[in-house]
Amino acid sequence: MVKQAGSETKLGINTRLAHGGYDPRDYHGFVNPPVVHASTVLFPDAQTMAGHKQKYTYATHGTPTTDALCRAIDELEGSAGTVLVPSGLAAVTVPLLAFLSPGDHLLMVDSCYGNTRHFCNTMLRRLGIEVDYYDPLVGAGIERLIKPNTRVIFTESPGSNTFEIQDIPAVAEKAHAADAIVMMDNTWATPIYFKALAYGVDISIHAATKYPAGHSDILMGTISANEKCFRTLDAAHSALGLCVSGDDAYQVLRGLRTMGVRMERHGENALKIAQWLETQEGVIEVLHPGLESHAGHSLFKRDFCGAGGVFSVVIGGGTEQAHAFLNALRIFGLGYSWGGYESLAVHVQLAAREITGKNHAGAVIRLQIGLEDKKDLIADIQNGLAAANAI
Repeated sequence: MVKQAGSETKLGINTRLAHGGYDPRDYHGFVNPPVVHASTVLFPDAQTMAGHKQKYTYATHGTPTTDALCRAIDELEGSAGTVLVPSGLAAVTVPLLAFLSPGDHLLMVDSCYGNTRHFCNTMLRRLGIEVDYYDPLVGAGIERLIKPNTRVIFTESPGSNTFEIQDIPAVAEKAHAADAIVMMDNTWATPIYFKALAYGVDISIHAATKYPAGHSDILMGTISANEKCFRTLDAAHSALGLCVSGDDAYQVLRGLRTMGVRMERHGENALKIAQWLETQEGVIEVLHPGLESHAGHSLFKRDFCGAGGVFSVVIGGGTEQAHAFLNALRIFGLGYSWGGYESLAVHVQLAAREITGKNHAGAVIRLQIGLEDKKDLIADIQNGLAAANAI
């Protein structure tokens, strides 16, 4: 951790990523924190044990290793506190369980992650929570959808797979006027490129599986909250008994050190490839908010200071053409998730959507642009397009 003259001292993002969360002087000068493998923590005497009068009491409530990662995330988010959970999906479900009760109403963006939708349609509805989906482009019009029992408005920008940009400040303003909490899945941009809490979001959610870990070998989620919401979030997290291992926390903290330079490469490669794809035969549309042709480009330019490496391309045809495209790829792997060093591709299914994504005139292919050489990725995509166009 860099020692600052004052808490308001502004350091560059890569400097903060390189030093955040851990001060080597706290542990004999070693530049990385120790990995604490723990369940039981011993107390010096019965009085201390009875009053829980020491920092660490049991490993489900944190260790020096998990605390280092939480501190680093808080420094990036500007949050009052962060909790760690075993997956990105858990990072979505835990705050929803923390803030919703039977009889409450949830407004969920229609372009959310598919497993988020599944949780809402199964677990939440079974628990007696009313769920309505809304158009990601509604902006301040969210006010018309808010009910007296609306407790949470959930956002995800850009939208999963179809990359709609939400007007987060407008949604947050109307939500707070109605005493509703705003949550955001900000995995795509990370706090490097979008400061969710600074734009009115109360709880910022990330699949640390993606860019923070960066190597397709860790499952983890982070949930960061402002002062108003952290106590409730932390209580639910403790009650559910969720925690992560010291090894995984260490790996994600190590990934943070290079996340800035990795994301810069992901974003640069992705935008260049998206621009190239707009010129290619058989491409109907490219869904990347960094493109001037994107419907949400002006909001993206206003609120974001960079782009992730994931976007979608709409190609002519249907499932047959999509499969031909994917099967012709040699560098891109066919796999879910994203944010690792390797490029991936998947045929997107949007049948569960109620409002958005149903009007695309072809097959939607999501591309995760990795850290490979751009010219090699373009050549691979050319092979995919040629195969699809040949049908």
